[in-house]
Amino acid sequence: MNNRLTEVLIHALILLTAFPIHECAHALTAYWLGDDTAKKQGRISLNPLRHLDLFGTVFMLIAGFGWAKPVPIDPNNFRNRKVGMALSSLAGPFSNLLLAYVSIILYKISVYFAFMDQGSMSGAAVLDALSTVFLYSVMLNVGLAVFNLLPIPPLDGSRIFNLVLSEKTYFKIMKYENIIFGVLFLAVFLGFLDRPLNFLRSETVKFMDMISRWVDILFLKSTAI
Repeated sequence: MNNRLTEVLIHALILLTAFPIHECAHALTAYWLGDDTAKKQGRISLNPLRHLDLFGTVFMLIAGFGWAKPVPIDPNNFRNRKVGMALSSLAGPFSNLLLAYVSIILYKISVYFAFMDQGSMSGAAVLDALSTVFLYSVMLNVGLAVFNLLPIPPLDGSRIFNLVLSEKTYFKIMKYENIIFGVLFLAVFLGFLDRPLNFLRSETVKFMDMISRWVDILFLKSTAI
């Protein structure tokens, strides 16, 4: 019971950074590309209260996949509507992948320092706790990015997928956005997407581990000296 409570608290702590950064990235990119709709509503902010959705946050804590309040974007303000929507949509998942990369670096550093600091029990305990938080951060941010990159409305991936669809076809699909999202929610809740999502998350974490190998090399060299 205590372990589950600790896990939920860690998840909540990480979500206070993951969701706001994700949504702020959407808003900021849209603003850079010419749309100030989100800026006028105060969404270029890291304040969690401006972005968190109650049900999306609860679902994220329970299932590992969730959502925040959608950032309002007016594609008519972009020079190229398709490209503008795709880039502003991609910014959210990309920010989570960047957070995951930073987290896996910090995870490795904390693990190596804990290994090197065996003489101090209190120091090792703090580093162990930090490594757990960073590991959860990797998994949650990767999970959030992978889930949002699915090419299913209203997820970010559907806006990116729009690049290869005609606007007529895209807007026909978007008419059924709420129905599609309801089916998606049910599929995730019943576990139908567990296998593909877990596979994508696992492969992404492996890639993160591979491109952060320089941390391992640095510490192995320092301990060998």
